[in-house]
Amino acid sequence: MDLDPDTRRSLERRAAQAEYVTIAWNVGEMFITIGLGVAARSLALIAFGADSMVEVFASSVVVWHLRHPDRHGAAVTATALRLVAVAFFMLGGVLVVVAAWALRAGHVAGASPLGIAYVAVTVVVMLFLAGVKRRIGARLGSKPLAAEARMTFLDAMLAGSILLGLVANAAFGWWWADPAATLVVAGASLFEGVENLREAAELHAD
Repeated sequence: MDLDPDTRRSLERRAAQAEYVTIAWNVGEMFITIGLGVAARSLALIAFGADSMVEVFASSVVVWHLRHPDRHGAAVTATALRLVAVAFFMLGGVLVVVAAWALRAGHVAGASPLGIAYVAVTVVVMLFLAGVKRRIGARLGSKPLAAEARMTFLDAMLAGSILLGLVANAAFGWWWADPAATLVVAGASLFEGVENLREAAELHAD
């Protein structure tokens, strides 16, 4: 889509603002959820805090791409896609290890009402940010922004799976619900990482 320079600059500013909000939220989320996770002995909340660091990295890559003077060039875009792919692989790897360990060990977390409330808010915030990034990414034709929007959406899905797991554990004692759902999110993350590498290879070939 051809955009006039003023419209493009405005969209790029909005995209950067969405990424800055994502970074700020995830930095706070890292400390809050890890703290709540330690208090409740919840691996799910601790892993969610670790995931926040991955999201900060991915958002920082997109900000770098948006600010790069050659951001419309294939080489810079391909590099950004590869870096976001690394973030997807990091996320998927962390989730697989944590979920597999929890299932193998039969780890049972304590109840965390504050954790449940915070994660519920996170689902809404991440879905909103993912929608904003997806729409702006489509208008700009920015593949890195669109890819990172999918990571933000996966972050919301991970928060949702953790929320269901915490509620199921607190209400029914279904300790396995969270790690099982987390493995599904891990699979989706690894798939997105492969897709980003494929798109980067296509740009490099062009």
